[in-house]
Amino acid sequence: MRSSNRPRKRRRADGFSVFAIVVALLVILFISSAIFSIALGGAPGFFENLRSQELRFALRLSVLTSTISTALVMLLALPTAYALTRTGMPLKRLSSLIIELTLSLPFILLGLALLIMFSSPLGKWLKAQGFAVVFSPAGIVMAHLLVNLPYAVRLVKTAFEDSDLRLEFIAETLGASRFRSFLSVLLPLCRSGIVSTAILTWSRAMGEFGATLMLVGITRMKTETLPGSIYLSISTGRNDAAMSTAVLMLLISGAALFLSQLAAGRRRGRKRVERR
Repeated sequence: MRSSNRPRKRRRADGFSVFAIVVALLVILFISSAIFSIALGGAPGFFENLRSQELRFALRLSVLTSTISTALVMLLALPTAYALTRTGMPLKRLSSLIIELTLSLPFILLGLALLIMFSSPLGKWLKAQGFAVVFSPAGIVMAHLLVNLPYAVRLVKTAFEDSDLRLEFIAETLGASRFRSFLSVLLPLCRSGIVSTAILTWSRAMGEFGATLMLVGITRMKTETLPGSIYLSISTGRNDAAMSTAVLMLLISGAALFLSQLAAGRRRGRKRVERR
């Protein structure tokens, strides 16, 4: 068993390593300059614009729709990932391919697909029953759902595949049902990965724009989310308001990333303890 405290041999610098470091530094510089341009551009009027009624409405709507859609996504992603990793589900490979395909499609195309679906006779019938989606805040949740569900399924599926099947087998040998084993063994084993997935899904929902624009449009103080607020502000020449909203989204994304990394760090820590 190798000791984790053993000093690693320092590798000699070679031409390719130097090249890779230079490219990495250029990439970091490029990304950092983009982030700092937002921070520096929006910082002066940030607190003043934060008091505007429109920005507060966009923030509330974004948080509400992102939270609802994330809850729905996780409720659907967990059993879907279980079916793909733990059952003899028919056409499993084709099902995984369909889920993966949506990850490579432009979001605006997914929004168009939803627009076609909910403009059909079935969609009109749902509207008559009180479930309006097109040009409605409910459509924001549907757009988030279609965009983020494949992403969440993929992450949860990876977490399930990395978990130890032997513990589930032992639990079932001792008389636990599949459902009980899922709740008491698999979910606790993958807790950090699931929490990290939920946080990242919520953060992606907060920043989603393409599918939402296609399905519900951007109506001020009705379907105006934070990305939509930036779009409207730029369109009307209110660049200071757009930059302030961008800074707010940057802070939200940074906080979500920190929490996600914290959850992932705990997961890695537990794996190191198990290996010892």
